[in-house]
Amino acid sequence: MNSRTPTELRLSKNKRLLTIVFGDDERFEISAELLRVESPSAEVQGHDPSQKKIIPGKRKVEIMKIEPVGNYAVRLTFDDMHDTGIYSWESLHNMGLKADALMKVYEEKLLEQDLTRDPAMR
Repeated sequence: MNSRTPTELRLSKNKRLLTIVFGDDERFEISAELLRVESPSAEVQGHDPSQKKIIPGKRKVEIMKIEPVGNYAVRLTFDDMHDTGIYSWESLHNMGLKADALMKVYEEKLLEQDLTRDPAMR
């Protein structure tokens, strides 16, 4: 088995944490928030780096569904109904490796734009 192929994907009971174990026994816990705001979808990433969007208010987002896409990826559906990102095994591995740095950059971008991780009050 390829070391970049997960041997386990597990969603926490509160649906806010995805645990991924790869064939080489690397284990990552990635928050639903980070998965949502770093979605590989064109809606979030755009068609080039200058088009990337900062998505605020996702601190409490939940993963509602995980669907396999062939043997190389999963599609995640979030409770805000975002479901267009396809997360390859390699992208999940990279996100696991860089999770802290990605979250730090995300928080800095929110601050620059006077946005927050917290959902808007209803």
